[in-house]
Amino acid sequence: MEAAISAIASDLTSRFLSFLIKKYTVTTVKDDKIKRMKELLLRVHAVVEEADGRCITNPKMLTQFKMLAEIMYRGYYMLDTINYKPPNNEVRRLSTMSVSLKRSRTIFGTPRNPAIDNELETALNNLEAAVSNMNEFVVMLVGCERMCRRPYDTYLYTDNFMFARHAEKQQIINILLQNPCHHSAPLVLPIIGGCRVGKKALISHVCNDERIRSYFSFILYISGDSMGRIEYAKLKKETSLIVCEYFTDIDEDDWINFYSTISQMTAGGSKVVIISRIENLARFGTVKAVRLNSLSKEVYNYLFKKLAFGSIDEKEDPKMASIANDLAVVLGGSLITANVIADLLRRNHDVHFWLHILQRFEGMVKNNLSKYGEHPKDIIEKEQPVDATRFVSSYPTRLHIMPPRVERDDLPNIGMPTIFFGDLIAGSVAIPNGDFEIVTWKSRIPPYTKYVSAGTSFVDDKNGFKTMRKRRSSS
Repeated sequence: MEAAISAIASDLTSRFLSFLIKKYTVTTVKDDKIKRMKELLLRVHAVVEEADGRCITNPKMLTQFKMLAEIMYRGYYMLDTINYKPPNNEVRRLSTMSVSLKRSRTIFGTPRNPAIDNELETALNNLEAAVSNMNEFVVMLVGCERMCRRPYDTYLYTDNFMFARHAEKQQIINILLQNPCHHSAPLVLPIIGGCRVGKKALISHVCNDERIRSYFSFILYISGDSMGRIEYAKLKKETSLIVCEYFTDIDEDDWINFYSTISQMTAGGSKVVIISRIENLARFGTVKAVRLNSLSKEVYNYLFKKLAFGSIDEKEDPKMASIANDLAVVLGGSLITANVIADLLRRNHDVHFWLHILQRFEGMVKNNLSKYGEHPKDIIEKEQPVDATRFVSSYPTRLHIMPPRVERDDLPNIGMPTIFFGDLIAGSVAIPNGDFEIVTWKSRIPPYTKYVSAGTSFVDDKNGFKTMRKRRSSS
């Protein structure tokens, strides 16, 4: 009997020790991989930052630079997945209710989750391959001219959605600086991209580049809607850059007349840039169109946290970093909303406030997914109103917000009540009665882009019909 007990005890002890050894070995291997990933990310990040400050004219180098940056952002995204807790249950549920959020969904789990181990292995292999293949890139990078970059410029890039667009910006500059025959017709470059992905912000930074300003004597911005009413008197027989933004498709004859007039009234070397969401307008280009896509979930997550934390290291508060990760998923990739919410968070580094913002925006997204089956970002891209009732505290008031439009600061105030979108999200402002305007976002630096949305508050009567709230008496 004693021999049997001893054998069983010996077997259990052996199994327990094997379990501990296996667990320790797996943990050690994973820790080694994470340490290796951090080391590789440091090397890749240094090269990406250096490339961001260089004038790269080689198209293949620009492609390689873009690939290197994408691998870097995926690496940081993987570390976030490991370091911070999984998203809360509500974020998980929201991420399964919308196609848009499925694309932005993170593969979260515990350290023992095989999916995490596979993702870690893949990210590590990609980084190792990138580092082993970037020696030639670094050598060629040394021969590229360094651009003057002040600390102000770094802030400028992030504040105006120029984050992760260096390759596209340099590609556009390279095309615009092409020196064709003196008497040739103007080159036409289409810039095609989705709703509010930063097309105008990108071309604004291109036009503010010293190389572009010194090459072109005159830069003219034209709205496609007013193409037939252009003040051609402004044009001179000089090398000009004409930037045209189109919201609808245009007739072939209208384009031919416009292009012919531009060709006659500008000097050789002039260029035309078309900005639009409409893919069909790429047919007017004399060079291959530059296409802007939405930022990937990895880049968007990195950008949002950099905006939210500012100069503070996110590692100092893992709880707030976890909330920021949840918000990046819930926001669905909207650049304007990312800037608005990040601005709120950056001015109030309190975990309870951050959680409050997450819960309020979460509720709004959930409401729209439940009612319309779409994320608010997708609704806005269709130019449809978003249900923002969850931002209203007074029941049964309902609130709908139209997609934001760009508005110049010099336009006269029509006397309509105005609130700021950030105050609406935070719940720190009273909702005006009836129709009002919402300043969605305003850049603090040139080109001072201002986005304004129309808001409408109303109540549902007993029969379910919408009734506009009466204006308060001014007395």
